[in-house]
Amino acid sequence: MTIDKTAANAADAVADLFDGATIAVGGFGLCGNPMALIEAILDLGVRDLEVVSNNCGVDDWGLGLLLAARRIRKMTSSYVGENKEFERQFLSGELEVELTPQGTLAEKLRAGGSGIAAFFTQTGVGTQVAEGGLPLRYDGHGGVALASPPKEVREFDVRGRPLEFVLETSISTDFALVHALRGDRHGNLVFNKSARNFSPLAAMAGRICIAQVEELVEPGQIDPDHVHLPGIYVHRVVEVGADIEKRIEKRTVTAASVASDTATSATTSAAAPTEGA
Repeated sequence: MTIDKTAANAADAVADLFDGATIAVGGFGLCGNPMALIEAILDLGVRDLEVVSNNCGVDDWGLGLLLAARRIRKMTSSYVGENKEFERQFLSGELEVELTPQGTLAEKLRAGGSGIAAFFTQTGVGTQVAEGGLPLRYDGHGGVALASPPKEVREFDVRGRPLEFVLETSISTDFALVHALRGDRHGNLVFNKSARNFSPLAAMAGRICIAQVEELVEPGQIDPDHVHLPGIYVHRVVEVGADIEKRIEKRTVTAASVASDTATSATTSAAAPTEGA
């Protein structure tokens, strides 16, 4: 039997998402944001979503689109510093936020996709991450309406000395959304550079993983050694093309680059023929 996981378009791929669904979303900053799928969910109209992602995009891009439309009830993230609407909703009590150390978030997703219920880590020991009290939701008046509970801390012998570890529960979600550079009809995926950071982990955590790919190829056209995520974790694939819009969160260049560009421009202008020559 031939396995073909392709969907006709992004709308078909997300058609069974429902109000209150939990979704793990790949990407890192604005790299690897599954924009076609996010926009399809926006059009679908579902709300009260619980989203797990390294960040929530910016005000007008990435998950920021769903946030601005008030579709997200809760965010579990490790970095949220570039979204003013996120800040406003959090402080006003409209949005629940579970801030999680970045490495811990990555492992919670990986463990959830691997069938591991929980794990112990040193990250967060001696802080509110372990002791509880981190604001999860504000009351809109400067007070905390909901705070994080304390977590179990246990001592283990490591290399001959006792160390404390905090228990972290894993993350499993109803759906996962990822963007890949290339994929085949079996769901095997290849990611591009930093877009790979959280995408395989988010994909693993979802009961149903939906991948948008820039290039769809036939099974066997991706070298097995080049597969970043095997198709066993992917349930639907939709091709979006390579000419999709890709944004840069903050474009920065060195002073030397600016000087070089200026010098090149001046040299080109001096060498150009004058009008009428």
